[in-house]
Amino acid sequence: MLRVGLTGNIGMGKTTVLKMFRELGAFTVDADEIVRGLLEEEAVLERLRPLLGDDAFDSGGRLLKGKASEKVFGDEGVRRAVEDVLHPLVFERVEGLLEGAEADIAVVEAPVIFERGHEGRFDRTITVYTDEETALARLDAMGVPREESLRRLGSQMPIEEKTKRADFAIDNSGTAEETMAKVRRVYRALLEEAEG
Repeated sequence: MLRVGLTGNIGMGKTTVLKMFRELGAFTVDADEIVRGLLEEEAVLERLRPLLGDDAFDSGGRLLKGKASEKVFGDEGVRRAVEDVLHPLVFERVEGLLEGAEADIAVVEAPVIFERGHEGRFDRTITVYTDEETALARLDAMGVPREESLRRLGSQMPIEEKTKRADFAIDNSGTAEETMAKVRRVYRALLEEAEG
């Protein structure tokens, strides 16, 4: 099975492209979804509390996502410490899912593949990109304040760098149909390699 890492920056459409690969027949894994699950687990929250502080949790011990995200995206040291707790757990779960998969191609969506040197876990990498204004407009439509979007984009590797490093780059600035045509081309190339 060919393992493919799918990345990009916030608001650029990784999740949309992941869904397109799923529709074409790839086995897909969404790392963000795994993180959401981990953030519900008591043992994980216990490890995050000293990093985020008590004020990032409610009285029932649940994570206050807004407060946590403010700290994570406002301080690189905190972000890296939180990633150091979460990433090994995420990849452990990813491995478990891939082991049970019956497919020629598995596409794993993970935002910080290049930032944290995870590209070696994959046979191929794909970056989904748009220009920053398109990403900001999409995030705005999702109700994310511009200031917050800019902070998050600023915490990620510049998209130009990610497209340079990836084996494939998919421009997701146009219509869904245009993006799907590009995804199809990449999927065909990956299939040829997987079957080769």
